[in-house]
Amino acid sequence: MADSTAAAAGGGRPFAIEMVRLGAQLLRVGHRPGRGVPLLLFNGIGGNIELLAPLASRMRGRELITFDVPGVGHSALPARPYRLRDIARLGVRVLAHLGHARADVLGISWGGAVAQQFARSFPGHCRRLVLCATATGAVMVPARPSVLLKMATPRRYMSREYARSVAGDIYGGDFRRDPALATALFRHVRWQSRLGYYLQLAAAWGWTSIHWLHRLRQPTLILAGRDDPLVPPVNAALMRRLIPSSELCTFDCGHLFLLTRAAESVRAIDEFLDRADDDARPRRDR
Repeated sequence: MADSTAAAAGGGRPFAIEMVRLGAQLLRVGHRPGRGVPLLLFNGIGGNIELLAPLASRMRGRELITFDVPGVGHSALPARPYRLRDIARLGVRVLAHLGHARADVLGISWGGAVAQQFARSFPGHCRRLVLCATATGAVMVPARPSVLLKMATPRRYMSREYARSVAGDIYGGDFRRDPALATALFRHVRWQSRLGYYLQLAAAWGWTSIHWLHRLRQPTLILAGRDDPLVPPVNAALMRRLIPSSELCTFDCGHLFLLTRAAESVRAIDEFLDRADDDARPRRDR
């Protein structure tokens, strides 16, 4: 955990960026100090810290912590392949580096699987859980094969023209009507390598939470888009039934509702996270 270098954020960037050595792994960590229990963010596949900037800018006052997964963004490639539990463990070590033993945890898509694993493997470090546009892994209602084939390659991160051409098919919602949204989104991308992307795919290969979600005890907010080609919304309803202390909020949008419905998403997340601990019981689904 020693041997770290820091650079304060400037120019309105939402995170201070720090390169942190955790054992053999050099990790790029983003941190914004703030109030209350920190919120640890796990990004989607291929997603670097900067892709969370639009969301972070709306979550005013809250302490936020995130990092580039090994081989993604500016974090070094790992020495060997990893599993989702290894990324969850890195999250615990990042929290410790910043002086925290416990956090609220939010995961998006692939990162939602990591967040589920974090809550399962390290329950003492997770107060509340927010699962966005995610599912139960290998055992889920899958996307259509044509969508999965487009996700099997990182080409959308490498070519803006290709990203525009497939954004509606992958992300649905507003991206169907306005492919130019992909240009605004992918200007935040910090592409590193195909290997980093494929290591992320491999980390989730065969993983599922379907057989242990009923054991989670953290209050959980599940967020989903009604027009999500990548993670059909029936998966959110399934998780809602399996997680004992959970509630579901859906948006009239697609996979990236955190960006296209940012105000509504942040309002739902803030309301959930700011409840008093003695009032954490699930509310009516929205």
